[in-house]
Amino acid sequence: MLRNLTLQLLVVVLVLALAAWWVRSQLVTPYYGAASAETFVDIPRGSTTDSIAASLSNAGVLRHRLPFQLYVRWTGAGRRLQAGEYRFSVPATPVQVVQRLMQGDVFFYAITIPEGLTAQETIDEITRYGLGDPGEMERALHRTEWIRDLAPNAQTLEGYLFPDTYRFGRKSTSEQILHAMVDQFRIRITRLVAEHPLRPGWTIARLVTLASLIEKEVSNRDERYMVASVFDNRIEKGMRLACDPTVIYALKLTGKYDGNIHKRDLQIESPYNTYVHVGLPPSPIANPGLDSLRAALAPPKTDYLYFVSRNDGTHQFSKDFRAHESAVSRFQRHSRR
Repeated sequence: MLRNLTLQLLVVVLVLALAAWWVRSQLVTPYYGAASAETFVDIPRGSTTDSIAASLSNAGVLRHRLPFQLYVRWTGAGRRLQAGEYRFSVPATPVQVVQRLMQGDVFFYAITIPEGLTAQETIDEITRYGLGDPGEMERALHRTEWIRDLAPNAQTLEGYLFPDTYRFGRKSTSEQILHAMVDQFRIRITRLVAEHPLRPGWTIARLVTLASLIEKEVSNRDERYMVASVFDNRIEKGMRLACDPTVIYALKLTGKYDGNIHKRDLQIESPYNTYVHVGLPPSPIANPGLDSLRAALAPPKTDYLYFVSRNDGTHQFSKDFRAHESAVSRFQRHSRR
């Protein structure tokens, strides 16, 4: 009887040893058995280790569930596995899969929205990545209740979609995407106004509108303050701003912009045409970046009233119309040559 008991014990030990060897070998053996070149696994918040293992196994990320489950329990990693959507495309061991889930290495699209895009151009850029729905985003542009405290009279979110680099998941909705951009604008403008309080009589809406003109007029970071000064001086004197980008924006709104501004376009009837109407247009013409917002918030004191492109990315600034005409003649002639 003792001999039988010893034999049984040896069998049990052998089975356990083989099981341990199998589990250990599985933990260090890479595997990828999904039917496609990439697969996505969504792990909801509050998921158990068993449900996570099932999802990974069903997706072809794990060959067997048990090694993953045992490793998670043995290491105590269960509470550190993070929710989110994960992308798998290459063979990985169960240990590597657990490490990814612990690190929260979730899948996202990194999208950089350049400064100076209009709201429509911003939508086009986002949907180019396969995110959101164009129609839903266009409708979301009218969710002005998101900025009601900043711009009570806003008709769209134009100007308030902050240019930055964002990370969005594949399932982010159109409203979630645009709301994230508005939230980022709110964070940035709050910090700016805390550093440089608004001037008497100015509002956030007016500031953003001026910043949008600056953004579209110049690409040179250092000149934005000078352009802001010119616009500020012209507003103070009751002069028309004569800002070409406002005409372009007016033409885009009517679908008549062909890539060029013609002389006749300077006289089109539109509240955005600053060649016809005095002062700022009724709302922003683009989404300005941080530098343009800073320039609009605190323009330097100068006597400049005009500026013209030198055709090299910089501008010539003038204090009177005669000097401006001379600069225009000189640089236009140089451009023709």
